[in-house]
Order: sequence, then C-alpha cells, then structure tokens
Amino acid sequence: MKTSIKHITIACTLALFGSTAFAAPGISSNTYNAAKEQIQSAYKVERENCGSLTANAKDVCQEAVKGGESVALAHLQWQRTATVADQRKLGDARVEARYAVAKEKCDDVSGNAKSTCTTEAKTRHDKAKADLKMNKEVAEARSDAEETKHKADYKLAGERCDTMTGEAKDSCTATAKARFGM
Repeated sequence: MKTSIKHITIACTLALFGSTAFAAPGISSNTYNAAKEQIQSAYKVERENCGSLTANAKDVCQEAVKGGESVALAHLQWQRTATVADQRKLGDARVEARYAVAKEKCDDVSGNAKSTCTTEAKTRHDKAKADLKMNKEVAEARSDAEETKHKADYKLAGERCDTMTGEAKDSCTATAKARFGM
C-alpha cells in the first residue's frame, strides 16, 4: 500500500506541476481547457490504479486521488484568474482533501483508536479551516489599513496643495491626483 500511495503522490505532484506550464494568469480558454483535460485524464488513470488495491487501502487511494484532482483543478483555476477568491478556494480544496484522506485512514483501526483517529483528523481540519479564516481576515484588515493610509496621504497632499496658489497649486493637485490615483 505504501508504494501505491507513494506513486499516487508522485503522479499527483507531476500532474499538478505539469499543468502549471499551461496556467499563466490570463491564459486562453483553449489552453485552460487543455490543461484541465490533462489533469482529469491523469487522475482517471490514477483512480483506475486504485482498483488493484483492496479493502480500506483502495478507499484511501480513491480519496487521495479525488482530493488531488480537486486541488489540481483549483490550482489551475487560481493560476488562470489570479484572484483572491480562487486562491481561497485552493486553500479550502487542500484542507478538505487532507481531511477526507485522514478520515478514510481512520477506518483501518477500530474501537477507541478509531475514535481518537477521527477526532484527531477533525481537530486538524478545524485548525486548518481556522487558519484559512484568520488569513482571510488578516488580508482584509491589511487591505483596509492600506486604503485608509492611502486616503490619508492623499488628503495630506491636498492640504499641502491648498497652501499654494495659481499654476503651482494646479500642478501640485494634478500630481497628487496622479500619484494617488484619485
């Protein structure tokens, strides 16, 4: 089983990084679709490889492949758009994929060990989700702070321009507007 999981991990990594060559921001729809098809076909092969496994090893393999595909597709979408929303979706996909595999691995044990394993997987999942939320809130706070600073700097520049007259004031005001994008 370890060999199969190792091969899946290697294949997932290759498919993910192999697709990045196609995924520069602003890529054409044709290029995006080709990269998406490449990811999907690579993961179809990996899912078929899980068929040779039995019992829970097969289930773990299938979850790993499913999660890997989800992460690779989210990564491709983020590289295509380079938006914060898609970057967050990528983070969510990673967390959910890890959680699904961890939960499935817990099926290998029973009794109290299974309960502990499941609780541990859920705890890691909850912590990762909390980290994503915190990062989002920190990013939003930074953005708000930068906007507030920007507006304050523009207001200060405007007040400095108000002390001038004539052509100097017009020039100063135009420079301030250009500098601060107002």
